[in-house]
Amino acid sequence: MAGNPRNGRPYRRLVAAQKAHGFPCWLCGHQIGYQLDARHPLSFTLDHLVPLSRGGSLLDPANARSAHRRCNSARGNRAERTAPQRTSWRW
Repeated sequence: MAGNPRNGRPYRRLVAAQKAHGFPCWLCGHQIGYQLDARHPLSFTLDHLVPLSRGGSLLDPANARSAHRRCNSARGNRAERTAPQRTSWRW
């Protein structure tokens, strides 16, 4: 039985390569705190251009993007680049 593919060497290598580039968040454009604790909202996460739940490749470097944890979570599995705008309470 195979384990979690995100724990494998190819995935860890992809994450390390993406971190080494030091790119800003592809969703908001701000710098990422690569030294921050992984649970911090502004820390690095590996995001996928085409979400895995929609057929994106886990290990394809062309599908990998650097993102803040907060931006990645807000985007969810939507294919569009940014999270939808919130409506104001004032109508």
